[in-house]
Amino acid sequence: MFPFDIDNKNKRCQQLEAEVSKADFWQDTEKAQKTIQELNTLRDELTPLIQVRQQLEDLEVTLQLAEEAQDGELWAEAEKSILQLHEAVAKLELAVLFRGPYDQRDAIIAIHPGAGGTESQDWASMLLRMYTRWAERKNYQVEVLDLLPGDEAGIKSATILIKGKNAYGYLKAERGVHRLVRISPFDAARRRHTSFASLDVLPEIGDADNEIEIRPEDLKIDTYRASGAGGQHVNTTDSAVRITHLPTGFIVQCQNERSQHANRDRAMKILRARLADLYERQRLEEISSLRGEQKDIAWGSQIRSYVFHPYTLVKDHRTGLEIGNINAVMDGEIDPLMELYLRKTAGNDK
Repeated sequence: MFPFDIDNKNKRCQQLEAEVSKADFWQDTEKAQKTIQELNTLRDELTPLIQVRQQLEDLEVTLQLAEEAQDGELWAEAEKSILQLHEAVAKLELAVLFRGPYDQRDAIIAIHPGAGGTESQDWASMLLRMYTRWAERKNYQVEVLDLLPGDEAGIKSATILIKGKNAYGYLKAERGVHRLVRISPFDAARRRHTSFASLDVLPEIGDADNEIEIRPEDLKIDTYRASGAGGQHVNTTDSAVRITHLPTGFIVQCQNERSQHANRDRAMKILRARLADLYERQRLEEISSLRGEQKDIAWGSQIRSYVFHPYTLVKDHRTGLEIGNINAVMDGEIDPLMELYLRKTAGNDK
């Protein structure tokens, strides 16, 4: 028996398709949009499930024929099918991990260098490139929301939006402090340096998400002259926007867009994400308290080290996973690090 509940999902899908085909379907626009969203989600879930079930049924037939005929080619075909089925099931198992309230959302990443000036700022820019390359490998879109270049090299801060299915589900595994050990290219004496950069990851929350209420009277909005790149227009007008959320003290800013209105919209997007993240953290803290757990869910703890000298190694301190090919990791091949952590922490959000 196939272990996934395809029949009930398929039945629900048929019910939704019947609703969509009704003549008065669009009379209630909000309800219609929710129905279509549920239908699309079910279809996305069903497609790989049906494919895996078909693979399993085909494999059973191949194994039966191979056993009856004692055919070496059929046995070889069966072995190949088993490997393919194993890969497909592994993907399904990973998809099951993305069941948090925001896991399927786009992700907002904020990168900040630690103390150390140019060295740490350069490390922050390396991390920015790593996550950008990771997103490109997955055919995700990357949008720069805010970027402040360093004085000599690297970046003082960066905030980017990564768009793609389960982007937040993946990237929430990367929240924390990342440590670099290398021979500094900025040190004439060629000494070894240790640098740190912090990564914050938030789910994108749109205007239509009613659960995040932001009252105008709770906001303090300041405008100022942008200091980064962007041309003459950006640097000669007060287009940059800084928003302070008075109840929480959260401060968000954006200066990359040409107009004050566009910068305000992007800053509000970041603020909604931070508030959603705050509420989710409070929920997890309440769950941990009920369980009697004593654990730190803050993102300030060191999660991973990247060592370029005296040897090359990337080590995730939460899972113990070590990868020797540091160049591949810095080029965006970080799925093994993410996936092992997600599997290890599965169920902690319940």
